[in-house]
Amino acid sequence: MKKVFALSLLAGSVVTVAQAQETTKEAFTVETLNSLNSVHSMSVSPDGSKLVYALKTQSGSDLYLKDLASNTKDKKLTSHPATESDVTWTNDNNSILFLANRTESTQVWQLKLNGGEAQALTDLALSVNGYKLSPDNKKLALALEVFPTCQTIQCSVDKKHELENVKHTAKVYKQLPVRHWDTWKTEFRSHIFVADISAKAAVQASDITPDWDTDIPAKPFAGMEEVTFTQDSLNVVFSAKAPSKDQAWTTNYDLFKVSIEGGEVENLTAENKAWDSQPAFSADGRFMVYLAMKKQGFEADKFSLMLKDLKTSELKEIAPLWDRSVSSFTFAPNNRAVYVVAQDVGQKSIYEISTNFGDVRKIYSDGSAGDLHLAGNKIIFSRHALNSPKNIFSINRDGSDLHQLTDINKDTLANVQFGEFEQFNFPGWNDEKVHGYFVKPWNFDAEKVQQGEKYPIAFLVHGGPQGSFGNLFSSRWNAQLWAAQGYGVVMIDFHGSTGYGQDFTDSISRDWGGKPLEDLQKGFEFITKQQTWLDADNACALGASYGGYMMNWIAGNWTDGFNCLINHAGLFDMDSFYQSTEELWFPEHDMGGAFWADTQDYKKFNPASFTKNWKTPMLVIHGLKDYRVPYAQGLGAYTTLQRMGIESKLVIYPDENHWILNKDNRVHWYGEVFDWMKKHTQK
Repeated sequence: MKKVFALSLLAGSVVTVAQAQETTKEAFTVETLNSLNSVHSMSVSPDGSKLVYALKTQSGSDLYLKDLASNTKDKKLTSHPATESDVTWTNDNNSILFLANRTESTQVWQLKLNGGEAQALTDLALSVNGYKLSPDNKKLALALEVFPTCQTIQCSVDKKHELENVKHTAKVYKQLPVRHWDTWKTEFRSHIFVADISAKAAVQASDITPDWDTDIPAKPFAGMEEVTFTQDSLNVVFSAKAPSKDQAWTTNYDLFKVSIEGGEVENLTAENKAWDSQPAFSADGRFMVYLAMKKQGFEADKFSLMLKDLKTSELKEIAPLWDRSVSSFTFAPNNRAVYVVAQDVGQKSIYEISTNFGDVRKIYSDGSAGDLHLAGNKIIFSRHALNSPKNIFSINRDGSDLHQLTDINKDTLANVQFGEFEQFNFPGWNDEKVHGYFVKPWNFDAEKVQQGEKYPIAFLVHGGPQGSFGNLFSSRWNAQLWAAQGYGVVMIDFHGSTGYGQDFTDSISRDWGGKPLEDLQKGFEFITKQQTWLDADNACALGASYGGYMMNWIAGNWTDGFNCLINHAGLFDMDSFYQSTEELWFPEHDMGGAFWADTQDYKKFNPASFTKNWKTPMLVIHGLKDYRVPYAQGLGAYTTLQRMGIESKLVIYPDENHWILNKDNRVHWYGEVFDWMKKHTQK
């Protein structure tokens, strides 16, 4: 265990070791990362006085109650081995609903806070994958996995049993996609059911979208934020793709309305051929707010905030000149404002937007905010950053009086020393401003730096490609773990990154190997000259997905830049990628069409076309359940490296998808990465 001294290094000051406060500190490890507690659900009571949050620990996951008006200790509400999630308050402020797998399946439960045990509100023959409580608190909208043509839940149960007894293993398809993310498509779809909250109806629910051969909400990442009741509780509005044969190459999600009794489904946004999402209604029922993109076939277009006056039928975009994409929002009770989260220059920030005039006011911008809830004059939200896992905070709506409400990893991180970080900017492609971050090694020694010591570099390249390695804390690609290994970490938000305006994001499309590579080269040169403790001659570059593509691209187009490369789930051959990926709208937009179309992008920006230049040692990693970038892309790169006699290594995870999610695999993954980098950077 090392000793780290807290020394003031301000110009002109002299601080002796005797004056410094000596503190025992430890490096951050992947084992510590795996042991962290996590907040995964939170909800504020209607009167704004209390907060319930779900906390996952090493011993399980339970619900906790926080009194927002006092400093009393948070009260543990549940102690069941099952996992509770999706917390919702009832209107009377006296009870909560949540999902839990306390029986043979996941159901909706209710816990009254004045005493007693939780009671099941639903007891269906199928698991509930998500739910929404109606405004009148009398009904539930439920997401269930069913056979589309079945009219009853029991029919779907019988169909599942029937298919389980089929002796052959063949899968037969008549349209794309045949698989998505990490799962082969089955005959079952997620549908929305409506149930009355009563003991008699606890085992009954009606499918309000029967025969729809599409998933509501969409898989694998959409949740019940895409489903809502109208304020009179008589209709359900949801976002989905209409049943069609173009599911794999369209991004046209629409908002649909249907009665809680079922019947005709009305398309509310048929005129917009791009993505419509997250419908919500004002408390008085007059306004519907939702997110909408404008560009067809593009998943990274700006999500604008749309407001429809249901009394006058007027539809308008709120703050049309504001060049940020909204990721989530909540309506103010007085209808005069919407509070939103949007990426902004390396942060995920909180804004207030006037519904009348479109004025945009930044409330908070430090780290990555989310999970917005209103409590009187306060906003309750979650926040994490490069040096801090997620916790819950409160802030006044005017941006004052920030308070941290939880410190769920206080004990675990008490002796952990994180690396200090800083955001920087430089003239990138066409001398346009480009931003990045660097993180110092956890045991950075300024005195040794003054004597000429340098630190090796971990040059992390984000995926997406419309993404960002911003001010955030994650279990995947956590910058602090490289800092803990003694590396200076550098991350560049090259052209194409999100949070810098839509033009900046759009600029990577049809230019995958152009502007981004130039930004990476200029950013690397800039920061190594500015921060002289970074060793420009002792660096490894690494990335996943598009970041993995960039490793293959660097191998052929920046051949003298790095001691080693690490390519996780990277695209290697663009033609075959198109032929085997599942969301075809993505390459068709970013490459200018299908691979047979009259476009040069597939060849111009194809890493496989530049393998004659490859010489840098490369570690290749892939998951066999990765259907976004199928594993043959990793095999292609590795086969090329081996055949050319270039030092290389292949690591395959049969049970992982595009990401590494299993905690044991995570430990192994980081171990392989660190071993490869140590081999090539150790002097």
